[in-house]
Amino acid sequence: MGNDILQAPHEIAFSLWAQAQFFIAGLMRPWNAYQVAIAIGLFIAAHFLARLLGPHVHAWMRAREGWPKWRMRFLVMLHRRLRLIFFVLLIWPAVWIMQSTTWPSRSYLLEILASLALAWLIITIVTRFIVNGFIRTMVRYVAWTWVTLGILGLTDETQRLLDSVAIELGDMRLSLWVILQAVTVIAVLMFGARFVSRTTAAQIRQNKEISPSMQVLAVKFLQVLLYGAAFFIGLRAVGVDLTGLAVLSGAIGVGLGFGLQKVVSNLVSGVILLLDRSIKPGDVISLGETFGWINSLGARYVSITTRDGKEYLIPNEDLITGQVVNWSHSNDYVRLDIYFGTAYTDDPHSVRRIAIDAAKGVERVLEFKPPVCHIVGFGDSSVDYILRFWIRDPTGGLTNIRGNVYLALWDAFQENGISIPFPQREVRMLEGSTLETHQAGAASSTGD
Repeated sequence: MGNDILQAPHEIAFSLWAQAQFFIAGLMRPWNAYQVAIAIGLFIAAHFLARLLGPHVHAWMRAREGWPKWRMRFLVMLHRRLRLIFFVLLIWPAVWIMQSTTWPSRSYLLEILASLALAWLIITIVTRFIVNGFIRTMVRYVAWTWVTLGILGLTDETQRLLDSVAIELGDMRLSLWVILQAVTVIAVLMFGARFVSRTTAAQIRQNKEISPSMQVLAVKFLQVLLYGAAFFIGLRAVGVDLTGLAVLSGAIGVGLGFGLQKVVSNLVSGVILLLDRSIKPGDVISLGETFGWINSLGARYVSITTRDGKEYLIPNEDLITGQVVNWSHSNDYVRLDIYFGTAYTDDPHSVRRIAIDAAKGVERVLEFKPPVCHIVGFGDSSVDYILRFWIRDPTGGLTNIRGNVYLALWDAFQENGISIPFPQREVRMLEGSTLETHQAGAASSTGD
């Protein structure tokens, strides 16, 4: 059994080597050598054309101001491959001329080189639209290899060679060819699922009738559905039995449930947050010492951006189990309170009126929810007041608006002669206390 498994790859490898030797020997024939020389000459001509016209094309590209970024990137990609483009433009007319003037066999090798060059150029252009650099490189080289084998007529031998390298797991035979098929099909389906999910997500986010939290939930559900379907459809398409996979996934799920309790808890908490809509992107919340607005809702955490530019990743479980202050849950209106005091000699009716007028003149303070000012107590040194006012943009900051209102109060009190008292203490020296204090201080200094 083991010898049969090893014998098949050896036979296929020897067959490929024999074909390679036959191809190399064919290059020694006169017409094949002429075709190679023509291809080399055309390549040199394409090189000089690229060196000659490249700077002019680059200057033309620099003059295209205002073009979209994707179009400029596409032009840059073409500019870097001018030599290959010129080679394709030169070699195909040469092939057509030789096919019309001589025997097809005398242009066979040149046609192969032209087909390879054109295929490589098309693959380079098409794969440039793949955003991820690693995936783009992998897809490009795999496509180049497969197309080259197809043009050279070696796909059947390569397929049999890859299929001969296999392992058997019970009734399932897993070969290298099946694995490559599965990876290719799943990659294509994943790319399609990613494109569909992005397009649909953009449409969902543009729908103003759907709340932000439901938009996030719909997008996440759609992504899970599409990517999961792409994975299982890809496996089924290449003939992988999903029955054993279901049993294995069940066992893995039980292990993950015990080992990743916090992760699962955060995932479930994230779904609950999206369903009950207690928080949503754009809300201003306070969680402990963290104050900021929600930037995004993730499957495991919530991104909160503070006023100082820091971004906190709060686990979803903390938002479910902890106390969260949502400043903009039902609406964007926020009431702020500031405290101050004035001297007893100032008329409290005038103080209240001046404070309200000063607050109204501050930007961001709402006029249709007018400020109010009340006396809250008679202190040791001042009459104490509270000034309440409303804003509707807590994302703009709370400390800065409080500071602006305090500054407006200061200016208004200075203009109207309102004084802001500070604590004062009166010390009275009783008769005879000076002598006793002096004696006590002398005794302590001498250590008696």
